[in-house]
Amino acid sequence: MEEKQVLKAHKIVINNRKTSVVTGVLDVLSFDLNEILLETEQGMLMVKGTDIHVNRLSLEKGEVDLAGNIDSIAYSEIHPKAKQGENLLTKLFR
Repeated sequence: MEEKQVLKAHKIVINNRKTSVVTGVLDVLSFDLNEILLETEQGMLMVKGTDIHVNRLSLEKGEVDLAGNIDSIAYSEIHPKAKQGENLLTKLFR
């Protein structure tokens, strides 16, 4: 029997391309000053820009606050075969 996965709310608010609040975040996979990769309820989210910082991170609430010069955001699909216990290296080298 196939289990249905219930998606929680996911929202992105970007203010003047300088700050952003993202909800529905499951994990922060990588980050540096030019790129942040988030695993969200709606798929992988890549935020690109310059001088990007994570101001607040609450994985319990699924929220991330970002600051910096946001140039682009892009989603990639959720991999349906992903398992809860997989680590970052397993996800990257699929």
